Amino acid sequence: MLTIVSARETWAFRRDREQIVLPTLDRIIAEDDPVRLFDEVLSQVDWSAWEAQYKPGKRGQPPIHPRWIAGAILYGLFRRIRSSRRLEEACNYRLDFMWLVHGERFDYTTIANFRTRFREPLKDLFRQIGRLAMNLGLIRLCEVAFDGTRVKASNSRYRTRTAASLEKQLRALDELYEQLVSECQANDEEATRAGSPTHLPEQLAATSKRRQRVAAALEQARAADAAREKEGVDPEKNPAQVPMTDPDSRVMPNKEGGYAPNYTPTVTTDGQQGFILDCDVLSQVNESDALPESVDRIEATFGQKPETVLTDSGNSTGQNMAALEERDIEFLAPAESHQPQPGNPACRGDARQAVPEEQWAALPRNSQRKLDKSCFVYDAQADQYYCPQGRPLLYEQTKREWHNRVRRERRVYRSEDCSGCPLAAACLSGRGKRGSRTINRDQHEEVRERMAVRMAHPEARKRYNQRPRIAETPFGILKSVMGLRQFLLRGLEKVKTEWCWAATAFNIMKLVRGIGRLRAQFAEMIQST
Repeated sequence: MLTIVSARETWAFRRDREQIVLPTLDRIIAEDDPVRLFDEVLSQVDWSAWEAQYKPGKRGQPPIHPRWIAGAILYGLFRRIRSSRRLEEACNYRLDFMWLVHGERFDYTTIANFRTRFREPLKDLFRQIGRLAMNLGLIRLCEVAFDGTRVKASNSRYRTRTAASLEKQLRALDELYEQLVSECQANDEEATRAGSPTHLPEQLAATSKRRQRVAAALEQARAADAAREKEGVDPEKNPAQVPMTDPDSRVMPNKEGGYAPNYTPTVTTDGQQGFILDCDVLSQVNESDALPESVDRIEATFGQKPETVLTDSGNSTGQNMAALEERDIEFLAPAESHQPQPGNPACRGDARQAVPEEQWAALPRNSQRKLDKSCFVYDAQADQYYCPQGRPLLYEQTKREWHNRVRRERRVYRSEDCSGCPLAAACLSGRGKRGSRTINRDQHEEVRERMAVRMAHPEARKRYNQRPRIAETPFGILKSVMGLRQFLLRGLEKVKTEWCWAATAFNIMKLVRGIGRLRAQFAEMIQST
Protein backbone atom coordinates (compact mmCIF):
# COMPACT_ATOMS: atom_id res chain seq x y z
CA MET A 1 0.00 0.00 0.00
CA LEU A 2 1.40 3.40 -1.09
CA THR A 3 1.91 5.78 1.82
CA ILE A 4 1.70 9.50 1.07
CA VAL A 5 4.14 11.46 3.23
CA SER A 6 3.45 15.12 3.88
CA ALA A 7 6.06 17.57 2.55
CA ARG A 8 6.33 19.10 6.02
CA GLU A 9 7.39 15.70 7.40
CA THR A 10 10.15 15.30 4.78
CA TRP A 11 11.59 18.79 4.17
CA ALA A 12 12.43 21.70 6.45
CA PHE A 13 9.95 24.59 6.35
CA ARG A 14 11.44 27.53 8.17
CA ARG A 15 8.51 29.90 8.08
CA ASP A 16 4.94 29.94 6.88
CA ARG A 17 4.01 32.63 4.39
CA GLU A 18 1.30 33.86 6.71
CA GLN A 19 3.67 34.09 9.69
CA ILE A 20 4.68 37.58 10.83
CA VAL A 21 8.39 38.22 10.13
CA LEU A 22 10.00 39.39 13.35
CA PRO A 23 13.47 40.67 12.23
CA THR A 24 13.40 44.32 11.16
CA LEU A 25 14.75 45.45 7.82
CA ASP A 26 17.72 47.01 9.57
CA ARG A 27 18.65 43.71 11.25
CA ILE A 28 18.54 41.85 7.94
CA ILE A 29 21.27 44.08 6.45
CA ALA A 30 24.68 43.03 7.80
CA GLU A 31 26.72 45.56 9.75
CA ASP A 32 29.57 45.41 7.22
CA ASP A 33 27.32 45.63 4.14
CA PRO A 34 28.60 48.33 1.74
CA VAL A 35 25.12 49.85 1.51
CA ARG A 36 25.50 51.13 5.07
CA LEU A 37 28.66 53.09 4.23
CA PHE A 38 27.01 54.21 0.99
CA ASP A 39 24.10 55.65 2.98
CA GLU A 40 26.50 57.17 5.50
CA VAL A 41 28.28 59.06 2.72
CA LEU A 42 24.97 60.38 1.38
CA SER A 43 24.01 61.52 4.88
CA GLN A 44 27.03 63.87 4.88
CA VAL A 45 25.77 65.70 1.76
CA ASP A 46 23.87 68.97 1.81
CA TRP A 47 20.61 68.33 -0.07
CA SER A 48 19.23 71.86 0.20
CA ALA A 49 19.80 72.57 -3.51
CA TRP A 50 17.69 69.51 -4.36
CA GLU A 51 14.98 70.38 -1.84
CA ALA A 52 14.73 73.93 -3.22
CA GLN A 53 13.33 72.60 -6.51
CA TYR A 54 10.17 71.34 -4.80
CA LYS A 55 7.32 73.81 -4.39
CA PRO A 56 6.39 74.28 -0.73
CA GLY A 57 2.80 73.99 0.44
CA LYS A 58 1.70 71.76 -2.39
CA ARG A 59 -1.54 69.90 -1.71
CA GLY A 60 -1.69 66.14 -1.57
CA GLN A 61 0.79 63.59 -0.39
CA PRO A 62 4.20 65.01 0.63
CA PRO A 63 6.94 64.33 -1.95
CA ILE A 64 9.60 61.66 -1.45
CA HIS A 65 12.86 63.22 -0.33
CA PRO A 66 15.29 63.54 -3.28
CA ARG A 67 17.99 61.79 -1.27
CA TRP A 68 16.16 58.46 -1.53
CA ILE A 69 15.67 58.61 -5.31
CA ALA A 70 19.18 59.96 -5.95
CA GLY A 71 20.56 57.27 -3.64
CA ALA A 72 18.70 54.57 -5.56
CA ILE A 73 20.10 55.80 -8.91
CA LEU A 74 23.67 56.06 -7.57
CA TYR A 75 23.54 52.74 -5.73
CA GLY A 76 22.02 51.17 -8.84
CA LEU A 77 25.07 52.26 -10.85
CA PHE A 78 27.18 50.85 -8.01
CA ARG A 79 25.37 47.52 -8.58
CA ARG A 80 25.33 47.71 -12.45
CA ILE A 81 21.64 48.62 -12.60
CA ARG A 82 21.01 51.56 -14.94
CA SER A 83 17.50 51.00 -16.32
CA SER A 84 14.67 52.90 -14.59
CA ARG A 85 12.43 49.83 -14.74
CA ARG A 86 15.06 47.61 -13.15
CA LEU A 87 15.64 50.24 -10.47
CA GLU A 88 11.91 50.23 -9.68
CA GLU A 89 12.02 46.44 -9.39
CA ALA A 90 15.10 46.54 -7.15
CA CYS A 91 13.53 49.10 -4.80
CA ASN A 92 10.49 46.85 -4.45
CA TYR A 93 12.20 43.47 -4.00
CA ARG A 94 15.90 43.80 -3.11
CA LEU A 95 16.55 44.17 0.59
CA ASP A 96 19.61 46.42 0.23
CA PHE A 97 17.67 48.85 -2.00
CA MET A 98 14.64 48.72 0.29
CA TRP A 99 16.87 49.51 3.28
CA LEU A 100 18.57 52.38 1.43
CA VAL A 101 15.29 54.10 0.41
CA HIS A 102 13.61 53.43 3.79
CA GLY A 103 10.98 51.24 2.16
CA GLU A 104 9.73 54.04 -0.11
CA ARG A 105 8.25 52.97 -3.43
CA PHE A 106 8.41 54.98 -6.65
CA ASP A 107 7.77 53.92 -10.22
CA TYR A 108 10.16 53.98 -13.18
CA THR A 109 8.67 57.20 -14.63
CA THR A 110 9.53 59.04 -11.42
CA ILE A 111 13.10 57.72 -11.63
CA ALA A 112 13.42 58.60 -15.33
CA ASN A 113 12.18 62.16 -14.82
CA PHE A 114 14.31 62.60 -11.72
CA ARG A 115 17.43 61.52 -13.60
CA THR A 116 17.29 64.54 -15.94
CA ARG A 117 15.58 67.09 -13.69
CA PHE A 118 18.36 67.86 -11.20
CA ARG A 119 21.30 68.75 -13.45
CA GLU A 120 22.78 71.59 -11.41
CA PRO A 121 22.23 69.97 -7.98
CA LEU A 122 23.90 66.83 -9.36
CA LYS A 123 27.00 68.85 -10.26
CA ASP A 124 27.01 70.24 -6.74
CA LEU A 125 26.74 66.69 -5.34
CA PHE A 126 29.73 65.67 -7.48
CA ARG A 127 31.71 68.60 -6.03
CA GLN A 128 30.69 67.78 -2.46
CA ILE A 129 31.80 64.17 -2.79
CA GLY A 130 35.15 65.34 -4.19
CA ARG A 131 35.71 67.80 -1.34
CA LEU A 132 34.81 65.13 1.23
CA ALA A 133 37.40 62.80 -0.32
CA MET A 134 39.96 65.61 -0.28
CA ASN A 135 39.30 66.32 3.41
CA LEU A 136 40.02 62.65 4.15
CA GLY A 137 43.34 62.85 2.28
CA LEU A 138 42.15 60.65 -0.60
CA ILE A 139 42.65 63.42 -3.18
CA ARG A 140 45.99 65.24 -3.34
CA LEU A 141 46.01 67.03 -6.75
CA CYS A 142 49.71 66.25 -7.13
CA GLU A 143 49.43 64.45 -10.47
CA VAL A 144 46.21 64.32 -12.47
CA ALA A 145 45.55 62.71 -15.85
CA PHE A 146 43.18 63.89 -18.58
CA ASP A 147 41.76 61.53 -21.20
CA GLY A 148 38.71 60.83 -23.35
CA THR A 149 36.97 57.74 -24.69
CA ARG A 150 34.05 56.73 -26.92
CA VAL A 151 30.61 55.70 -25.70
CA LYS A 152 27.86 54.78 -28.14
CA ALA A 153 24.89 57.08 -28.46
CA SER A 154 21.30 55.87 -28.19
CA ASN A 155 21.21 55.72 -31.99
CA SER A 156 21.53 52.68 -34.24
CA ARG A 157 24.56 52.69 -36.52
CA TYR A 158 22.14 52.14 -39.42
CA ARG A 159 19.97 55.17 -38.53
CA THR A 160 22.24 57.69 -40.23
CA ARG A 161 21.68 59.63 -43.44
CA THR A 162 23.73 61.65 -45.91
CA ALA A 163 22.73 65.02 -47.36
CA ALA A 164 21.77 63.37 -50.67
CA SER A 165 19.44 60.82 -49.04
CA LEU A 166 17.91 63.54 -46.83
CA GLU A 167 17.21 65.75 -49.84
CA LYS A 168 15.43 62.83 -51.51
CA GLN A 169 13.45 62.09 -48.36
CA LEU A 170 12.51 65.76 -47.93
CA ARG A 171 11.21 65.97 -51.51
CA ALA A 172 9.02 62.94 -50.91
CA LEU A 173 7.70 64.44 -47.67
CA ASP A 174 6.96 67.76 -49.42
CA GLU A 175 4.89 65.95 -52.02
CA LEU A 176 3.04 63.98 -49.33
CA TYR A 177 2.46 67.15 -47.31
CA GLU A 178 1.01 69.02 -50.31
CA GLN A 179 -1.24 66.07 -51.07
CA LEU A 180 -2.50 65.94 -47.47
CA VAL A 181 -3.07 69.70 -47.42
CA SER A 182 -5.17 69.46 -50.60
CA GLU A 183 -7.23 66.64 -49.14
CA CYS A 184 -7.65 68.57 -45.88
CA GLN A 185 -8.88 71.67 -47.73
CA ALA A 186 -11.36 69.61 -49.71
CA ASN A 187 -12.64 67.97 -46.54
CA ASP A 188 -12.88 71.36 -44.78
CA GLU A 189 -15.02 72.80 -47.58
CA GLU A 190 -17.33 69.80 -47.43
CA ALA A 191 -17.48 69.97 -43.62
CA THR A 192 -18.24 73.70 -43.72
CA ARG A 193 -21.17 73.14 -46.05
CA ALA A 194 -22.41 70.39 -43.72
CA GLY A 195 -21.97 72.65 -40.67
CA SER A 196 -19.68 70.26 -38.77
CA PRO A 197 -16.45 71.33 -37.00
CA THR A 198 -13.07 70.68 -38.61
CA HIS A 199 -9.80 69.46 -37.07
CA LEU A 200 -6.25 69.13 -38.33
CA PRO A 201 -5.76 65.47 -39.31
CA GLU A 202 -3.20 63.58 -37.24
CA GLN A 203 -1.40 62.36 -40.37
CA LEU A 204 -0.91 65.94 -41.58
CA ALA A 205 0.47 67.06 -38.20
CA ALA A 206 2.81 64.06 -38.04
CA THR A 207 4.05 64.71 -41.58
CA SER A 208 4.71 68.35 -40.74
CA LYS A 209 6.82 67.41 -37.70
CA ARG A 210 8.70 64.85 -39.74
CA ARG A 211 9.47 67.45 -42.42
CA GLN A 212 10.91 69.74 -39.76
CA ARG A 213 13.15 67.00 -38.38
CA VAL A 214 14.41 66.01 -41.83
CA ALA A 215 15.01 69.66 -42.78
CA ALA A 216 17.04 70.20 -39.60
CA ALA A 217 19.05 67.04 -40.27
CA LEU A 218 19.66 68.17 -43.86
CA GLU A 219 21.01 71.51 -42.65
CA GLN A 220 23.29 69.68 -40.24
CA ALA A 221 24.51 67.33 -43.00
CA ARG A 222 25.29 70.23 -45.33
CA ALA A 223 27.24 72.00 -42.59
CA ALA A 224 29.22 68.81 -41.92
CA ASP A 225 29.96 68.43 -45.64
CA ALA A 226 31.17 72.04 -45.79
CA ALA A 227 33.47 71.41 -42.82
CA ARG A 228 34.83 68.29 -44.52
CA GLU A 229 35.51 70.22 -47.70
CA LYS A 230 37.55 72.80 -45.73
CA GLU A 231 39.60 69.94 -44.29
CA GLY A 232 40.36 68.65 -47.80
CA VAL A 233 37.84 65.77 -47.85
CA ASP A 234 35.65 65.46 -50.94
CA PRO A 235 32.02 65.31 -49.66
CA GLU A 236 30.90 63.79 -52.97
CA LYS A 237 33.08 60.72 -52.47
CA ASN A 238 32.95 60.64 -48.67
CA PRO A 239 29.80 62.46 -47.46
CA ALA A 240 29.06 63.11 -43.80
CA GLN A 241 26.60 60.81 -42.02
CA VAL A 242 24.03 62.47 -39.73
CA PRO A 243 22.41 60.45 -36.89
CA MET A 244 18.62 60.61 -37.06
CA THR A 245 17.61 59.35 -33.60
CA ASP A 246 20.08 61.46 -31.60
CA PRO A 247 21.13 64.38 -33.82
CA ASP A 248 23.54 65.72 -31.17
CA SER A 249 25.79 62.66 -31.51
CA ARG A 250 28.43 62.28 -34.22
CA VAL A 251 29.49 59.35 -36.37
CA MET A 252 32.94 58.45 -35.04
CA PRO A 253 35.26 55.43 -34.96
CA ASN A 254 34.22 52.87 -32.37
CA LYS A 255 36.70 51.51 -29.84
CA GLU A 256 35.60 48.02 -30.92
CA GLY A 257 36.05 48.85 -34.62
CA GLY A 258 33.86 50.35 -37.31
CA TYR A 259 31.85 53.57 -37.17
CA ALA A 260 28.66 54.50 -35.34
CA PRO A 261 26.99 57.51 -33.66
CA ASN A 262 29.06 58.18 -30.54
CA TYR A 263 29.88 60.75 -27.91
CA THR A 264 33.31 61.56 -26.47
CA PRO A 265 33.17 61.56 -22.65
CA THR A 266 36.20 62.96 -20.80
CA VAL A 267 37.49 62.59 -17.26
CA THR A 268 40.35 64.12 -15.31
CA THR A 269 41.53 61.69 -12.64
CA ASP A 270 43.60 62.18 -9.50
CA GLY A 271 46.70 60.02 -9.23
CA GLN A 272 46.44 59.40 -5.47
CA GLN A 273 43.42 57.08 -5.25
CA GLY A 274 41.93 57.41 -8.74
CA PHE A 275 39.02 59.77 -7.94
CA ILE A 276 37.42 61.56 -10.89
CA LEU A 277 38.04 65.28 -10.45
CA ASP A 278 36.12 66.52 -13.49
CA CYS A 279 33.90 65.00 -16.16
CA ASP A 280 32.31 66.21 -19.38
CA VAL A 281 30.90 64.93 -22.68
CA LEU A 282 31.74 66.29 -26.15
CA SER A 283 29.99 65.68 -29.46
CA GLN A 284 33.25 65.73 -31.41
CA VAL A 285 36.07 63.32 -32.16
CA ASN A 286 38.98 65.22 -30.62
CA GLU A 287 38.85 66.20 -26.95
CA SER A 288 42.15 68.10 -26.85
CA ASP A 289 40.65 71.60 -26.63
CA ALA A 290 38.67 70.58 -23.49
CA LEU A 291 41.79 70.15 -21.32
CA PRO A 292 42.31 73.78 -20.16
CA GLU A 293 38.62 74.14 -19.24
CA SER A 294 38.77 70.92 -17.23
CA VAL A 295 41.76 72.22 -15.26
CA ASP A 296 39.90 75.48 -14.55
CA ARG A 297 36.86 73.58 -13.25
CA ILE A 298 39.09 71.51 -10.96
CA GLU A 299 40.53 74.70 -9.46
CA ALA A 300 37.02 76.07 -8.96
CA THR A 301 35.87 72.83 -7.29
CA PHE A 302 38.80 72.22 -4.93
CA GLY A 303 40.18 75.74 -4.47
CA GLN A 304 43.61 74.87 -5.83
CA LYS A 305 45.26 73.96 -9.10
CA PRO A 306 46.73 70.53 -9.81
CA GLU A 307 50.51 70.50 -9.71
CA THR A 308 51.07 68.27 -12.75
CA VAL A 309 48.81 67.26 -15.64
CA LEU A 310 49.44 64.09 -17.68
CA THR A 311 47.83 63.30 -21.02
CA ASP A 312 48.46 61.29 -24.17
CA SER A 313 49.89 62.38 -27.51
CA GLY A 314 46.45 63.17 -28.95
CA ASN A 315 46.03 65.99 -26.43
CA SER A 316 49.64 67.15 -26.55
CA THR A 317 48.92 70.23 -28.66
CA GLY A 318 50.72 73.53 -28.66
CA GLN A 319 47.55 75.24 -27.45
CA ASN A 320 47.38 72.99 -24.37
CA MET A 321 51.08 73.38 -23.64
CA ALA A 322 50.80 77.16 -23.78
CA ALA A 323 47.55 77.21 -21.75
CA LEU A 324 49.01 75.15 -18.88
CA GLU A 325 52.24 77.10 -18.95
CA GLU A 326 50.22 80.29 -18.51
CA ARG A 327 48.47 78.68 -15.51
CA ASP A 328 51.86 77.72 -14.00
CA ILE A 329 51.01 73.99 -14.12
CA GLU A 330 53.57 71.35 -15.05
CA PHE A 331 52.52 69.51 -18.20
CA LEU A 332 53.84 66.06 -19.09
CA ALA A 333 52.92 64.71 -22.51
CA PRO A 334 54.73 63.38 -25.59
CA ALA A 335 56.33 66.24 -27.50
CA GLU A 336 58.61 66.41 -30.50
CA SER A 337 61.04 69.25 -31.05
CA HIS A 338 61.78 70.21 -34.64
CA GLN A 339 65.21 71.46 -33.63
CA PRO A 340 68.07 69.05 -34.50
CA GLN A 341 68.67 66.63 -31.62
CA PRO A 342 71.90 64.78 -30.70
CA GLY A 343 72.56 62.09 -33.29
CA ASN A 344 71.20 64.26 -36.09
CA PRO A 345 74.08 65.48 -38.33
CA ALA A 346 72.31 68.87 -38.54
CA CYS A 347 73.00 69.34 -34.80
CA ARG A 348 76.35 71.12 -35.09
CA GLY A 349 78.25 73.85 -33.27
CA ASP A 350 78.01 76.51 -35.97
CA ALA A 351 74.77 76.40 -38.00
CA ARG A 352 76.41 78.57 -40.68
CA GLN A 353 78.77 75.73 -41.51
CA ALA A 354 77.62 73.01 -43.94
CA VAL A 355 77.05 69.42 -42.85
CA PRO A 356 79.90 67.22 -44.16
CA GLU A 357 79.02 65.31 -47.33
CA GLU A 358 79.68 61.91 -45.74
CA GLN A 359 76.83 62.62 -43.26
CA TRP A 360 74.17 63.65 -45.79
CA ALA A 361 72.70 60.16 -45.96
CA ALA A 362 72.00 60.29 -42.19
CA LEU A 363 69.95 63.49 -42.40
CA PRO A 364 66.30 62.77 -41.38
CA ARG A 365 63.64 62.56 -44.13
CA ASN A 366 59.92 63.38 -43.93
CA SER A 367 57.00 61.38 -45.32
CA GLN A 368 57.70 62.76 -48.81
CA ARG A 369 61.27 61.45 -48.57
CA LYS A 370 62.63 64.99 -48.51
CA LEU A 371 64.83 66.61 -45.85
CA ASP A 372 62.81 66.94 -42.65
CA LYS A 373 62.23 70.19 -40.77
CA SER A 374 64.58 68.89 -38.07
CA CYS A 375 67.46 69.35 -40.51
CA PHE A 376 67.07 73.14 -40.23
CA VAL A 377 68.45 75.06 -37.24
CA TYR A 378 66.49 78.02 -35.88
CA ASP A 379 68.39 81.08 -34.65
CA ALA A 380 66.05 82.87 -32.23
CA GLN A 381 68.23 85.96 -31.97
CA ALA A 382 68.33 86.54 -35.72
CA ASP A 383 64.84 85.05 -36.25
CA GLN A 384 65.92 82.89 -39.16
CA TYR A 385 66.70 79.26 -40.03
CA TYR A 386 69.87 77.71 -41.43
CA CYS A 387 69.72 74.80 -43.87
CA PRO A 388 72.19 71.85 -43.80
CA GLN A 389 74.38 73.81 -46.23
CA GLY A 390 74.54 76.77 -43.84
CA ARG A 391 72.39 79.01 -46.02
CA PRO A 392 69.86 81.26 -44.19
CA LEU A 393 66.08 81.07 -44.57
CA LEU A 394 64.71 84.56 -43.87
CA TYR A 395 61.28 85.51 -42.52
CA GLU A 396 58.87 86.16 -45.39
CA GLN A 397 55.30 86.44 -44.06
CA THR A 398 52.78 85.37 -41.39
CA LYS A 399 49.80 83.24 -42.41
CA ARG A 400 46.68 83.07 -40.25
CA GLU A 401 44.34 80.11 -40.68
CA TRP A 402 41.93 77.80 -38.86
CA HIS A 403 43.14 74.32 -37.94
CA ASN A 404 40.88 71.93 -35.98
CA ARG A 405 38.64 74.88 -34.99
CA VAL A 406 41.68 76.76 -33.61
CA ARG A 407 43.09 79.98 -35.00
CA ARG A 408 46.72 79.36 -35.91
CA GLU A 409 49.51 81.70 -36.97
CA ARG A 410 52.38 80.38 -39.10
CA ARG A 411 55.54 82.35 -39.74
CA VAL A 412 56.99 81.40 -43.13
CA TYR A 413 60.76 81.38 -43.66
CA ARG A 414 62.19 81.07 -47.18
CA SER A 415 65.62 80.58 -48.64
CA GLU A 416 66.70 83.40 -50.92
CA ASP A 417 68.39 81.12 -53.41
CA CYS A 418 68.73 77.34 -53.58
CA SER A 419 70.36 77.26 -57.01
CA GLY A 420 73.53 75.21 -57.18
CA CYS A 421 72.82 73.48 -53.85
CA PRO A 422 74.07 69.86 -53.93
CA LEU A 423 71.15 68.84 -51.62
CA ALA A 424 68.46 70.50 -53.77
CA ALA A 425 67.13 67.18 -55.13
CA ALA A 426 66.77 65.81 -51.59
CA CYS A 427 65.33 69.06 -50.22
CA LEU A 428 62.97 70.67 -52.75
CA SER A 429 59.61 69.13 -53.61
CA GLY A 430 59.42 70.55 -57.12
CA ARG A 431 56.38 72.64 -56.24
CA GLY A 432 58.34 75.24 -54.27
CA LYS A 433 58.03 78.89 -55.24
CA ARG A 434 61.04 80.11 -57.22
CA GLY A 435 62.72 76.76 -56.56
CA SER A 436 63.44 77.54 -52.89
CA ARG A 437 62.75 75.76 -49.62
CA THR A 438 60.33 77.12 -46.99
CA ILE A 439 59.98 76.31 -43.28
CA ASN A 440 56.88 77.07 -41.20
CA ARG A 441 56.99 77.98 -37.53
CA ASP A 442 53.75 78.35 -35.56
CA GLN A 443 53.17 80.44 -32.45
CA HIS A 444 53.61 77.42 -30.14
CA GLU A 445 56.92 76.18 -31.46
CA GLU A 446 58.94 77.51 -28.51
CA VAL A 447 56.72 75.97 -25.83
CA ARG A 448 56.79 72.69 -27.77
CA GLU A 449 60.58 72.74 -27.74
CA ARG A 450 60.61 73.37 -23.98
CA MET A 451 58.24 70.45 -23.49
CA ALA A 452 60.52 68.16 -25.53
CA VAL A 453 63.49 69.15 -23.35
CA ARG A 454 61.46 68.43 -20.18
CA MET A 455 60.30 65.03 -21.43
CA ALA A 456 63.88 64.06 -22.32
CA HIS A 457 64.71 63.66 -18.60
CA PRO A 458 64.39 60.05 -17.30
CA GLU A 459 62.51 61.21 -14.18
CA ALA A 460 59.86 62.93 -16.30
CA ARG A 461 59.43 59.82 -18.46
CA LYS A 462 59.14 57.66 -15.33
CA ARG A 463 56.38 59.89 -13.94
CA TYR A 464 54.63 59.99 -17.31
CA ASN A 465 54.54 56.19 -17.44
CA GLN A 466 51.92 56.34 -14.66
CA ARG A 467 49.46 58.00 -17.05
CA PRO A 468 47.74 54.81 -18.37
CA ARG A 469 47.06 53.57 -14.83
CA ILE A 470 45.62 56.89 -13.71
CA ALA A 471 43.73 57.98 -16.83
CA GLU A 472 42.34 54.74 -18.23
CA THR A 473 41.27 52.90 -15.07
CA PRO A 474 38.04 54.93 -14.64
CA PHE A 475 36.96 54.11 -18.19
CA GLY A 476 37.52 50.40 -17.59
CA ILE A 477 35.40 50.47 -14.43
CA LEU A 478 32.65 52.67 -15.89
CA LYS A 479 32.34 50.45 -18.96
CA SER A 480 33.05 46.95 -17.68
CA VAL A 481 31.86 47.11 -14.07
CA MET A 482 29.00 49.63 -14.37
CA GLY A 483 28.10 48.56 -17.91
CA LEU A 484 28.17 52.07 -19.39
CA ARG A 485 29.03 51.19 -22.99
CA GLN A 486 26.02 52.99 -24.47
CA PHE A 487 24.09 55.98 -23.21
CA LEU A 488 20.42 55.54 -22.37
CA LEU A 489 19.49 59.21 -22.85
CA ARG A 490 19.50 61.33 -25.99
CA GLY A 491 20.70 64.87 -26.57
CA LEU A 492 24.03 66.32 -25.47
CA GLU A 493 22.76 67.95 -22.26
CA LYS A 494 20.99 64.81 -21.08
CA VAL A 495 24.01 62.68 -21.97
CA LYS A 496 26.23 65.01 -19.92
CA THR A 497 23.88 64.51 -16.98
CA GLU A 498 23.97 60.72 -17.39
CA TRP A 499 27.78 60.79 -17.47
CA CYS A 500 27.82 62.95 -14.32
CA TRP A 501 25.59 60.41 -12.52
CA ALA A 502 28.05 57.66 -13.43
CA ALA A 503 31.12 59.69 -12.36
CA THR A 504 29.44 60.58 -9.04
CA ALA A 505 28.59 56.93 -8.37
CA PHE A 506 32.18 56.00 -9.26
CA ASN A 507 33.54 58.49 -6.71
CA ILE A 508 31.10 57.35 -4.00
CA MET A 509 32.22 53.77 -4.60
CA LYS A 510 35.84 54.90 -4.21
CA LEU A 511 34.95 56.88 -1.09
CA VAL A 512 33.11 53.97 0.52
CA ARG A 513 36.11 51.70 0.04
CA GLY A 514 38.52 54.44 1.17
CA ILE A 515 36.58 55.04 4.38
CA GLY A 516 36.45 51.28 4.99
CA ARG A 517 40.24 51.04 4.66
CA LEU A 518 40.81 54.05 6.94
CA ARG A 519 38.56 52.59 9.64
CA ALA A 520 40.27 49.21 9.40
CA GLN A 521 43.69 50.87 9.75
CA PHE A 522 42.45 52.89 12.72
CA ALA A 523 41.07 49.75 14.42
CA GLU A 524 44.41 47.99 13.88
CA MET A 525 46.25 50.95 15.35
CA ILE A 526 43.98 50.95 18.43
CA GLN A 527 44.50 47.22 18.98
CA SER A 528 48.27 47.51 18.68
CA THR A 529 48.53 50.23 21.33
